[in-house]
Amino acid sequence: MTQLVVGGAQMGAIQRADSRKAVVARMIALMEEAASKGVEMLVYPELALTTFFPRWYMEDQAEVDLWFEREMPGPDTAPLFEKARELGIAMTFGYAELTPDGHHFNTSILTNRKAEIVGKYRKIHLPGHVEYDTERAFQHLEKRYFEPGDLGFPVWRNEGVVMGMAICNDRRWPETYRVMGLQGVELVTLGYNTPSVNSQMSDEGVEKRLFHSELSLQAGAYQNATFVAGIAKAGVEDGHPLMGGSIIVDPNGFILAKATSEEDELIVAPCDFRECAFGKETIFDFARHRRVEHYGRITSQTGAVVEV
Repeated sequence: MTQLVVGGAQMGAIQRADSRKAVVARMIALMEEAASKGVEMLVYPELALTTFFPRWYMEDQAEVDLWFEREMPGPDTAPLFEKARELGIAMTFGYAELTPDGHHFNTSILTNRKAEIVGKYRKIHLPGHVEYDTERAFQHLEKRYFEPGDLGFPVWRNEGVVMGMAICNDRRWPETYRVMGLQGVELVTLGYNTPSVNSQMSDEGVEKRLFHSELSLQAGAYQNATFVAGIAKAGVEDGHPLMGGSIIVDPNGFILAKATSEEDELIVAPCDFRECAFGKETIFDFARHRRVEHYGRITSQTGAVVEV
């Protein structure tokens, strides 16, 4: 067990025309602010390098591929890694990954304080749809542009802490946290880009969506006795609003730090990972209390089946 100062680098809007170089400069500015406040582990959002491009319907695969990174770090992101190494800050951020063999994933990577990549996660719970949907207020085409992640929910011991990653919609699924909880996770980092309004239910605005986001992150933290950092990309991107609400949650489900804007904003929380032990050894002592003989339905079927 150890202690780390965890920072959340919420990012404001990234417009379609913004270059990777300009975005990375903003990320570096947040990192420098984080260093001035003693941050040792910095969490950036999902798709931190670009606008949320799945809102745009594209048929030309070459156009789609322009949003994807073919290497990490690459020429545009190398300065971020260099700054992290200079400042001694571990980090995690999300981006669109195009693999050498042509696969497309919504991905996050995790580094140590030497800016060495120690872990990779590919988003599993992809929301949205594949084809243009005339019934939606705006498009959400993650299922068109990404494949479901193929790496599962691994964890890594990084800087003395057992860390795992998730991305955006993953936070709404309890299985996400439990699979990592069963590996002793102590810090779950999660970046998101969440529209301020539900495209299929217009009366679900930012207040309800923030409530559901916090509910999911706090429940996951409490039920697995782990810290959780959920960090947003927010603001109005090319006319489309994304909500903020970045938070860092303790292992009892309480919010330690919370963003107050929809701009580039740093939140900070000193985290003592010894606090994970009580929950893991008492109410959520899985070895003593889990009854797996009754959980088979969770992995044997997907959709709900009404049998009564």
